[in-house]
Amino acid sequence: MKNLFDIKGKVIVITGGSGIIGKCIARYLAEQGAKIVILGRAVEVGKQLEAELNQVSEALFLVTDVLNKELLEENKKAILERFGTIDVLLNAAGGNMPGATIAPDKTILDLDVDAFKKVVDLNLFGTILPTMAFIDVMAKNKKGVIVNFCSESAIRPLTRVVGYGSAKAAIANYTRYMATELATKFSPELRVNAIVPGFLLTNQNRTLLTNEDGSYTDRAKAIIAHTPCGRFSEPEELCGTIHYLISDASSFVTGALSMVDGGFDAFSI
Repeated sequence: MKNLFDIKGKVIVITGGSGIIGKCIARYLAEQGAKIVILGRAVEVGKQLEAELNQVSEALFLVTDVLNKELLEENKKAILERFGTIDVLLNAAGGNMPGATIAPDKTILDLDVDAFKKVVDLNLFGTILPTMAFIDVMAKNKKGVIVNFCSESAIRPLTRVVGYGSAKAAIANYTRYMATELATKFSPELRVNAIVPGFLLTNQNRTLLTNEDGSYTDRAKAIIAHTPCGRFSEPEELCGTIHYLISDASSFVTGALSMVDGGFDAFSI
């Protein structure tokens, strides 16, 4: 019987590929025989990752800006010159910034609207623009997979992260919209899903979740208390779901939000 999880030779583009999560996923997929394109802004990190991945598969790092459509088009040309096609797009670029959050001693009236806009741009348009840039290749092939990166804050509004949560909620809606758009207008083998990670310790949220001595903050303790698995996630724990979503094992799955959250969304009192 055919191995439904076989992704050997697939050309996979990862935006935000030089971040903690992106690097982890890139390494895993390269080990499965996929050809990896890392799109990011950290040149030194990206080049090091490219060299590392080329030891086990084929990899290419390209400097990009997910909000620059012209640069993304140049990236596409370089990808096609190197690999000839694009099979999968992982929209992993995103992030938050302090001005788009509401501190415990502040209210919505203190919100930095410009910071809010920047967070929406990075997360929402940083998903939309790469999709627009690369989708024509998949449409021409009549087959392809896009996986967007959503968030628990999109499903259950979390205190403080109003900008990030709003942007990720838009991505959830956009994912479902695009699943229908692409399947009905281009090919039923063009699929769009989203992964919804639980809470991980990353460079962006480390100061919010840990104290200087490494102990958990009250917010971190509250998160774990509401996570049935009783801990934070590790980046590696996203790889299996990503693998499933981009393989033929999920050939009838589109428009889905795949939770990888240790039960956080299921928790209730």
